[in-house]
Amino acid sequence: MVRQIKGLLYFYGSDQRYSLIVFSTILLAILVVSLAFTYFLASLDDVDTIFTFSLTGPMYVYCAIVGFLTVKDSVPFAIKMGATRKNLFVSTGIFFLVLSFAMALTATILQELVMALMNATGIDFFVFLHPAYFLDETWYTRVLIDTAIMFFFFTVMLLIGLLFYKYGLAGGGSFLGALLVVSLLGVAQGWLIEFVVDVFAGINLDFFYQLLGVGAVIYGISFLFLRRITTVKVR
Repeated sequence: MVRQIKGLLYFYGSDQRYSLIVFSTILLAILVVSLAFTYFLASLDDVDTIFTFSLTGPMYVYCAIVGFLTVKDSVPFAIKMGATRKNLFVSTGIFFLVLSFAMALTATILQELVMALMNATGIDFFVFLHPAYFLDETWYTRVLIDTAIMFFFFTVMLLIGLLFYKYGLAGGGSFLGALLVVSLLGVAQGWLIEFVVDVFAGINLDFFYQLLGVGAVIYGISFLFLRRITTVKVR
């Protein structure tokens, strides 16, 4: 069991390496261009604007896409190679959690390096957009928040991917359609907006611990679909 889990983790890492390199290269290139533009603005006499950049926002989107595509690309291949559903479930969860933490830590380190460079050059109008600004911003809070959000997106999109894989476009589309109807009713009746406002008004670090727990619960639910998954995709 342990040997197979290690093999699956290696497979996941190898499978996502190329997409992760491409994503990181594009994100870093955009960051470099943004910093160069900021330096150009700093050379002007009067700068009365704040230049913002979201480093983790694209990472959240990347995690959601990877979570969804894992069902289509990685899971069937792993089953064909003889992986048991239980080991597949354990290894996928470990990979998602480790990748979430690694990306969160990398983002924090990169942000600290960039801000140190900005301080050294006297540029004070370049800031990173991050949910931690609603709290006491430290490297620990940023890592925790990013890990929780990324893992949550991984698990939610994995579950949606499993629905599409097992029940086809009709099943997955019906679920998303029902979710959309509930959301529209919530907006029309006002309770969804009140819920969102209450969440953001009273947001604290405990919320992201809870979000991490919700992600774990959602991932546990995904085993109900994963335990009987086959290599045949329903269309």
